[in-house]
Amino acid sequence: MIQVAGGVRVYLALGRTDMRKGMNGLSMLVQDVLGKDVFTGHLFVFRGRRGDLIKILAWDGQGFCLFAKRLERGRFVWPSATDGVAHVTSAQLSMLLEGIDWRMPQRTWRPEMAG
Repeated sequence: MIQVAGGVRVYLALGRTDMRKGMNGLSMLVQDVLGKDVFTGHLFVFRGRRGDLIKILAWDGQGFCLFAKRLERGRFVWPSATDGVAHVTSAQLSMLLEGIDWRMPQRTWRPEMAG
């Protein structure tokens, strides 16, 4: 699993991305379409048309890292906007990578009733 260091932001590239793109193509999207600096060390997350594949691009100071995950069943939950960028927390990214609906997670515990 990806460990997100403190101070690192996570950006979702809204809409669909051509998942045939590699590091160079995705870094160009970050700069030209999203208007972000790809060399900051932040994470940039992209989702394909079918929704079962995501790629995460990051600069580690020496070069680009590219992480990809494909779900065998289901789809990654993604915002409905068709363009732009959204910021999510590292906890939301972890849920997204597990296929959990990170937008409205439900607590599984109930507070104790005052006696």
